[in-house]
Amino acid sequence: MSAAPPHVLIIGAGTGGLCLAHGLRRAGISVAVYERHRDRAEGLLGYRVGIGPTGSRALRECLPPELFATFLATCARPPHYFNVVTQGLRQTASFALRPSADPVRTEHSVARMVLRQVLLTGLEDVVHFDKTFTRYEQRDDGSVTAHFADGTTATGDLLVAADGTHSAVRRQYLPHAVTRDAGTINIATRVPLTPHTRGLIPERVQQGISLIFGVGGMMGVLHVMEFKWDAERAIKPGVSEADAALLRAWPGLAHDTTTDNINLIIWSAANRFPSDVMHRRGDELVQVALDLTSNWHPHLRELLARADPASALPIKVSTSEPVPPWKSSTVTMLGDAIHTMTPGRGVGANTALRDARLLCEQLSRATAGDKTLLQAVADYEAVMAPYGFARVAESLNRSGTNGDDRMYRPVVGRLALLGARGYFGVTSRVPRLRRRFVDDFHTYEGDRD
Repeated sequence: MSAAPPHVLIIGAGTGGLCLAHGLRRAGISVAVYERHRDRAEGLLGYRVGIGPTGSRALRECLPPELFATFLATCARPPHYFNVVTQGLRQTASFALRPSADPVRTEHSVARMVLRQVLLTGLEDVVHFDKTFTRYEQRDDGSVTAHFADGTTATGDLLVAADGTHSAVRRQYLPHAVTRDAGTINIATRVPLTPHTRGLIPERVQQGISLIFGVGGMMGVLHVMEFKWDAERAIKPGVSEADAALLRAWPGLAHDTTTDNINLIIWSAANRFPSDVMHRRGDELVQVALDLTSNWHPHLRELLARADPASALPIKVSTSEPVPPWKSSTVTMLGDAIHTMTPGRGVGANTALRDARLLCEQLSRATAGDKTLLQAVADYEAVMAPYGFARVAESLNRSGTNGDDRMYRPVVGRLALLGARGYFGVTSRVPRLRRRFVDDFHTYEGDRD
């Protein structure tokens, strides 16, 4: 015998929270989402994220079929190469990537703001903007009430924290669950893609994702993002009729301002940056990036100089500390709200989507009467916490995102840099190693623990 469907409150309209909302609606479960931003266009969310098999599988299962097709249509042109270059734009390794006809078992290049607009589509009646969460109350009747800064409240059967690294829900629910600085800082920029800026970078760099290993421990990544629409929101020639029809019917195209661009992000150990870097914006922040890359190729520096000042964003990289198991209740968490991880390969976004898929599955079983709501939450957390913190540990050891990486040390850093370049160089030239690298790039699945 099925139980009465619960009403689920989701705090935060990020990637994981919105995916969960879609999945719950498809399962016939009542849901409401509360987002602190004032409208669907607010937020500095325009940078690239790679959605791999883990995330694509979750999106396919949670989204309505036509919206999943829209997601695929809004992805940027897939990269043809993964490159490793020096700060002087000298290529030390290049891997030819392969196209995939399978929409799930590959990696998609996605702009974060575009993905957000896709996920907001169809949820207009359940997403409530300008709602800053302050606290919750768990009541004796099993309900939970969320309180917001404007004095309003919302009551449901389950509250899901999807409010990111600085989760207010987590601070109240698990005050001992903390994040710490990973010891690195990123400066992310977006450069308008024009014939001139395209001409500043070699062909393989134009057509791929390029990791920049600079001397002195200054790292970077460059990726050209090209979409199926132009700056006037018109569908480009050559787009398939099916994708063109999906894009013309998609309301998100009118809300998002993302157009073809070059993502150029630099990062290094935090002590390399000015002490007030997190408070800088616009031209001042772009100048910090230029000061830190004084020995980089003039074309890379010109790209930084031509970056949209409004797009420049400093990011202090954080990571979660593992948390011992906790007693499950009518409050739970997903994504960065519980397992914040350093950037790289989109692991954080893909893991949040995996959380959403798993929690949706468990709540659907509770609604079908297979288990109680609390048991569904407990079963979700028993699986989510181990894989989530495993991904945290993995991400901390990728591509110099840990400030303790040898690459940032004064003496051994040069040897570490040569070792990293050498690893990629050898891997790209040995057929067996090259095939293994490309296989992993296309099919890395974080849900195969």
